[in-house]
Amino acid sequence: MKWLRDKLEPEFTAELVLRAYTAGIFPMGHDDGIIRWYSPDPRCIIPLDGFHASKRLMRTIRQGKFEMRVNHDFPGVMKLCADRDSTWITEEIFRVYVELHEHGFAHSVEAYQDGKIVGGLYGVSIGGAFMGESMFHTATDASKVCLVHLVERMKERGFVLLDSQYVTDHLSTFNAVNIPRHEYLERLRHALTLKCVFD
Repeated sequence: MKWLRDKLEPEFTAELVLRAYTAGIFPMGHDDGIIRWYSPDPRCIIPLDGFHASKRLMRTIRQGKFEMRVNHDFPGVMKLCADRDSTWITEEIFRVYVELHEHGFAHSVEAYQDGKIVGGLYGVSIGGAFMGESMFHTATDASKVCLVHLVERMKERGFVLLDSQYVTDHLSTFNAVNIPRHEYLERLRHALTLKCVFD
């Protein structure tokens, strides 16, 4: 995984992260304490018009097993996403993304059962783009239901780009695809001209 360079400027700030996103670049923390910057080629996106959820998953959603909430506990979602053996969500990443949330740029989608959070995802929205960052689940299908909820919300509000950074087997089941970086940047430039409101 190619990293661009350790720092774009001396201090890691919310403003710096937003500028990076608008240039197609995102940060990841590492065990050595360094935050590195990435702009992969190819880039993974989930086409909103080609999004696919299995019949079984849609049946789970119709059964209403989960209570869905948006931005109810953004810091909690980040902490649960980071609760694994190895994570890129360092304390510095956590601090800046919580600040982005407080300023209306970072958002979470959450699934609850019996009042307890059992799944969630978070990311950053700018214009008509949503940059997905991480997800977690402690109940079967909870994170998948959050992704379906995210896509439905994006469609309702006129978003056009769902950035997933790197393709995984999990995301492939939803028709996630890799596209060349130059095509991603073209889509991003268009998305940034839109004035979409996530919440």
